[in-house]
Formats: sequence, structure tokens, C-alpha cells
Amino acid sequence: MKRLCVLALAAFCSVSAMAAGDPAKGKAKAAVCAGCHGANGVAMVPTYPNLAGQNAAYLEGAIKAYKSQERKGYQAPIMYGMVAALSDQDIADLAAYYASLK
Repeated sequence: MKRLCVLALAAFCSVSAMAAGDPAKGKAKAAVCAGCHGANGVAMVPTYPNLAGQNAAYLEGAIKAYKSQERKGYQAPIMYGMVAALSDQDIADLAAYYASLK
């Protein structure tokens, strides 16, 4: 039982850490993303994903998966380069920004 409580607490802390992004800082960092994902997170090219209104935890996980090159697919190699220099805080900020757009 004690082990279950520790695991639950660790999971809660992980979710809390992912939600710690600052949308204002994310907006400042999003300029480079706009070329493909649009100035307001709505892509102009139909095959590029819209980021506006996406769940922050999903976006954070996706960006981290690109950074570690675990995520594969259509434009993955381009994303590897785009996110390589982002810190965990940069990623959280970008995720919070795009999640805040409706």
C-alpha cells in the first residue's frame, strides 16, 4: 500500500511539473514554430498539425518525443532539429502557450 501511495504521489508531481509552463514566455518562443504551424497555432498547410487548443500535456510529451527522436513519421526529421535546443522549461512554456489558444 505504501508503494502505491508513493507511485501515485510521483505521478501527481509529474503531471504538476508538466503544467508549469508560462504561456507568455511560450508566445515569445513560438515565432520559429509559426512558419509551419501558423502565427496563431493554425497551420496553413493541411498536412501540418494545428497546435492551437491542444492539451498542454500532449504537446509537451510530443515535443519531448521529437527531442529524443522517439517520434517518427512524415516531418519528424525537421522537428528533431527544431526542438533540439529547447530546455524542458521552453517546452513547457510552448505547450502552455498553444494550449491557451482557442
